[in-house]
Amino acid sequence: MAMITAMSTKGQIVLPKQIRTALNLNAGTQFIVFSDNDNILLKPIKEPKRSEFEALLKRVQDWTRESGMSESDIGDAVKAVRRRKRKA
Repeated sequence: MAMITAMSTKGQIVLPKQIRTALNLNAGTQFIVFSDNDNILLKPIKEPKRSEFEALLKRVQDWTRESGMSESDIGDAVKAVRRRKRKA
């Protein structure tokens, strides 16, 4: 679906009602904004469903178990990254 809209002097853009309705976008919906050359993409930020989060958590737990990682390995990795960031 393609439609034309305009930007206000304050940089605000009105999303056409047909698009807001189709995507179930309401006042207060937050977006992440991507730009690439002369293209702009608005992606709504939606809270994941609990089942999606739990599925992702299970995948991570399975991966860490299969790779032989322990809780202390994860803590050590976090500390190492923080040390590198402080030096940068």
